[in-house]
Amino acid sequence: MSQADEKRIDALLHDFDQTGAPGAGVMVIKGGKPVFAKAYGLADLEKKIRCAANTNFRLASVTKPFTAMAVLILAEQAKISLEDHLPKFFTEFPPYCKTITIRHLLTHTSGVPDYEQHIPRGITIPLSDRDVLFILRQQNETDFPPGSHFHYSNSGYALLALVIENVSGKTFPAFLKQMIFDPLDMTNSVAYVEGLSSVPHRAYGYADGKNGWEFTDQSVTSAVLGDGGIYSSLADLFKWDQALFTEKLISRDLLADAFTPHSSRSDFKGSGYGFGWYIGKFRDTKRIWHYGSTCGFSTRIERFPEKQFSVIVLTNRYNAKISPIVEKLIELFW
Repeated sequence: MSQADEKRIDALLHDFDQTGAPGAGVMVIKGGKPVFAKAYGLADLEKKIRCAANTNFRLASVTKPFTAMAVLILAEQAKISLEDHLPKFFTEFPPYCKTITIRHLLTHTSGVPDYEQHIPRGITIPLSDRDVLFILRQQNETDFPPGSHFHYSNSGYALLALVIENVSGKTFPAFLKQMIFDPLDMTNSVAYVEGLSSVPHRAYGYADGKNGWEFTDQSVTSAVLGDGGIYSSLADLFKWDQALFTEKLISRDLLADAFTPHSSRSDFKGSGYGFGWYIGKFRDTKRIWHYGSTCGFSTRIERFPEKQFSVIVLTNRYNAKISPIVEKLIELFW
């Protein structure tokens, strides 16, 4: 790419490359190669460590495509069916779940209540996926009949992580490592559990507060893994992106199913939802994407498989305005 184009991208990321500010990592992939990859700003404000291609950011909901992939791996192995109902895995679940299937959870059409809305007052210890199960067991009904509507659900993906553990006999982090990260040589990616794992080259999360940048790395929901607990880097996500063109993890037919909008609507105009991915179009070209947002991180991955073109933006700041940046990068490299 030209120096003029690089300067244009630097200008887009100017806000992320300020002294003493949390930063970002940006990668553009075309034809199987990174045509632009650059990091900006700081991964750790206290230690003044700069972001790099191997800096691991918390992916937040960009975790969901990995959780969905883990489910599909088990489906490919015939250890699970997407039409299985929740009582098969959670016998202690109340009757309201009896018609909810794995497919409903994958596509946010289950009607399972949002666990965030039912966290008991005064809770300060981080919740786990199993705590989410406990909270959902206290509820009496779904928000709508399963399969009738789309409603984005972190609860559903926490349950999927527990289903993976139930079926595989492994912890969710161990299953991801064995079946996704290791086969793809994603050597630094991890579903992080405090006290049990570490995050190499870790970026810490921040929010823009009244007195400058405030440390907001974890919240009471940060330890829930299935909906947002993976840390990864530009370098590793390049390997993930490229693997999705192959049969390294699952068959092409099952991949195509994952990239099909099983819910024709979503919470974003013009997009439906597949298995862990938003599905839409850009200039009559299929657009597969997901975003992530949490207390200290904002992330996004956009894929255009027909053009072998992808854009990845990772930041360690809350509510970063990255969507306009992504859109401009798409326009620039289209």
